[in-house]
Amino acid sequence: MKSTLTASALLCLITSHSLHAAPSEIISFESISPRVRKYNPELAAARFRIDEALGLAKQSGRLSNPSLDTGISLNPRTHEGSIEIGLTRKFPLTHRLGIEKEISSTEIQAAEAEVENVERLLVAEARQEFVKILAIRDRKNLLKQQQDLATELASFIAAKSKQGESSTLDAAQANIASLKLTTQERQLMTEETATLGKLRPLLGIAPETSITLSGYPSNLSVLNHATVQRPDLSSAKFQLRAAESGITLEQAKRREDVELSLFAAGERNEDAPQGLANESIFGFKASIPLPFWNDNQGNIDAATARRNRKHQEVKALTKHIEHEAQTALTEMRQWATLVKELDEKLLPLAEQQTGLFEKAYREGQADLQTVLNSRDQTLALLATKIDAIRELHLANIRHQAALGGGF
Repeated sequence: MKSTLTASALLCLITSHSLHAAPSEIISFESISPRVRKYNPELAAARFRIDEALGLAKQSGRLSNPSLDTGISLNPRTHEGSIEIGLTRKFPLTHRLGIEKEISSTEIQAAEAEVENVERLLVAEARQEFVKILAIRDRKNLLKQQQDLATELASFIAAKSKQGESSTLDAAQANIASLKLTTQERQLMTEETATLGKLRPLLGIAPETSITLSGYPSNLSVLNHATVQRPDLSSAKFQLRAAESGITLEQAKRREDVELSLFAAGERNEDAPQGLANESIFGFKASIPLPFWNDNQGNIDAATARRNRKHQEVKALTKHIEHEAQTALTEMRQWATLVKELDEKLLPLAEQQTGLFEKAYREGQADLQTVLNSRDQTLALLATKIDAIRELHLANIRHQAALGGGF
């Protein structure tokens, strides 16, 4: 009876675990952009900028509503009086409304470009965190290989020590070297957790979801400066166009709207000797403002200054993009040169030297410290290669982001 209950409890535990297993996601470098576009909450919030611009565009370029004018007067002594009702509406004397519609249309394009720029930055950030995680995991795999070698060496030394052919101090030193690698692995695990904490919200992934990364991008691409357009530069140019139209709008506002009215009135007057008589009146009124004192020059000057500022911002951003792209491209070349040098020269030499030292130690012709130092040197070079590959990919991501391509 007791064994039956234990088996039942174990079955329930396994079933409960399978029902509550943590979800997992497989993420590739190529899937980052569509995931950001679909799941990133910051990008979803940014899209409402377009809705705001569309709403403002609906309201711009509209005539003001007409007004209903009424009036009544009464003389209580003579019973004379009048009543008047009219309809008044303002009409612009310039093409102000058309300019307002044009500015609103340009602002919609600027808002769309701003949203694209938010997407560009988020995708670049997610791709950088993706590459950093891959590099951390490569470092962890490297440490695992080094741990296996360190464990093998420690076992060899321990066996030799029992036989009296090796010092117990060498065995202790080998164990310390193995524990040192374990500590480094734990540090990398902490770094991986922190980097995953940055990647998950960028991709809209829940904290409890495990992530499997498929690997580095298949190739490194160098974009052409002449064929790529950054969305923030497009937005700046649209804002410059709107600012230029803003000057025309302020100039058009020099002449205020004309006010036209249609009215009907009824009067009751005493006409001696016949008595009180009713009269009807229909009329038209126009109110034309005269531009004697206010010529809107202050707003025109402000609009001109805004246009000049936007023009300088476009020039500054263009220069910044050129420097940013060129710097990233130069970094790519430098890191690629370092990786090639490590692969072709330094690593083969270091691995050969380490093998020779280990062989010499096993034959009693070298001391343990020389072997450990040689292994540390090889490990440092392998770690440098991993870091160089990481920085090469990060520079490529920055280069693509600088030119606005690959998203």
